[in-house]
Amino acid sequence: MGTLKALLDWQGRPLIMHQIATLRAAGADEVVVVLGHRADELQARIGANSDVYAAGNVRCVINTRYAEGKTTSIKTGLRGISTDPEHAGPILMLNVDQPRSVKVVHAVLAAHAEGGALITIPTCGGKGGHPIAIGRALYPELLEITEATQGMRAVTERHKPATQRVELSAPELLWDVNTPEQYRAALAESGSVK
Repeated sequence: MGTLKALLDWQGRPLIMHQIATLRAAGADEVVVVLGHRADELQARIGANSDVYAAGNVRCVINTRYAEGKTTSIKTGLRGISTDPEHAGPILMLNVDQPRSVKVVHAVLAAHAEGGALITIPTCGGKGGHPIAIGRALYPELLEITEATQGMRAVTERHKPATQRVELSAPELLWDVNTPEQYRAALAESGSVK
């Protein structure tokens, strides 16, 4: 991308701030933000936006092993979530470079609650998207994922019979902003043309 994706402008604020606010507004009990590359800079930026913390239950954790792969960030985030029974809802995973709307995140959470599946994968046109909702019963198994065993893919494959795929027909489920072209395309589709 040539710049920190977390700081890309999205609807008038840094993308990381948009994601946090969206998760909270959609009904996430708590938000654990996993930082790695340039963590100090990002944490300072988040701290400067006190409105993000206004709803409560938002915190940052640092993955010092981020260069070893995505699974280290997932496990760092998992270790940062509350074990309080009050926060017993599903685990929702969303990368910072996957901008989503409150409507879509809320729909995934609702589908998971209503469907009773262990894993809920939202789809658009039959293609799997994000965020994925995962039942807390898989918490110990998630802590064991590795890059060598294909991380989350291995977990979803192992639990295919207990996984529901929910068609939401929302193209944003497939957005992944890895290049300037993908960023511009997502902005255009979202109505926030830059």
